[in-house]
Amino acid sequence: MVSAPSSDGLIYVPPGVTRSAKIVISGSFGVGKTTFVGSVSQIPPLRMEERITQASAGVDDLARAPRKTTTTVGLDFGRLHLSDALVLYLFGTPGQDRFRPLWAGLTEGALGALVLVDTRNLEASFEILALHEAQGTPYAVAVNLFDGAPYYQLDEIRQALDLDPETPLTTCDAREGGSGVLALITLCEYLSHQHAPAHAPAHASVLEPRP
Repeated sequence: MVSAPSSDGLIYVPPGVTRSAKIVISGSFGVGKTTFVGSVSQIPPLRMEERITQASAGVDDLARAPRKTTTTVGLDFGRLHLSDALVLYLFGTPGQDRFRPLWAGLTEGALGALVLVDTRNLEASFEILALHEAQGTPYAVAVNLFDGAPYYQLDEIRQALDLDPETPLTTCDAREGGSGVLALITLCEYLSHQHAPAHAPAHASVLEPRP
């Protein structure tokens, strides 16, 4: 499903949408968050980026992303319709430590988070996972499949990141919208299971209806 264009060219949420959820896309610096949001969003994504300058030398590690010329300094925002009735509002977080004060606002009210990780620098993900756990935000982890990055079995990655057995772990290519959507479906299925009342059927969705 795609968003419907109005007569004046704006894109609006179709009236059949009855449920919505705020989802955070997080991860360390250069892990592909902006690319991910841009590839899955069904509206032109909102990006708050600045060019990387010499002033960031020694602060932002570009060793694994030598061609990266911009960095998120606020947020990335996109919108995705998973079904005729469900819309996800996607909020991408900045990856650098100096932007951590923005996290409280960006993650407030989020139903859950998708954490992107890079096998070339798994240790950079520890702080991100700890932040979500401290805030009580449920999350799934998606390994972004960078070209040339080392390949590991998911069980090995789960052990390296010390993930709980129930925490979803999957792979995606942030450049491919379909791959990103599958990762978000994995997260949403987990969130529905986490929040479902004990008497609800296993397939029931508890994502909140839109007001």
